[in-house]
Amino acid sequence: QAHLVESGGGSVQAGGSLRLSCATSGYPYDRKCMGWFRQGPGKGREAVAILYSENSSTFYAESVKGRFTISQDANTVYLQMNSLLPEDTAMYYCAAEWSRFACEKREFGYWGQGTQVTVSS
Repeated sequence: QAHLVESGGGSVQAGGSLRLSCATSGYPYDRKCMGWFRQGPGKGREAVAILYSENSSTFYAESVKGRFTISQDANTVYLQMNSLLPEDTAMYYCAAEWSRFACEKREFGYWGQGTQVTVSS
């Protein structure tokens, strides 16, 4: 059973940067995709960035393109967030999937507990 633990959240002023990390354990190798999602106050959960391991392709939400970067090493996935805006305030969750089919549908089966990011104006 995979286990995901996020870290790196916090409070920052608009224009600042944060780097989120998500450590995976259980069976971190050969995962087909990993992603970062967020849920802001009164909003639904949205996909922020996804990294497909087999071809290293990425997906970014339009609202974060050019500001956020997803990357990974063997056991950890990162989300570098620059030029943060107040509307980036949310709980951020990392997710992993070992099924190629599920990755293509962006249906992740493994989730962390989340880390809070608060951006003040």
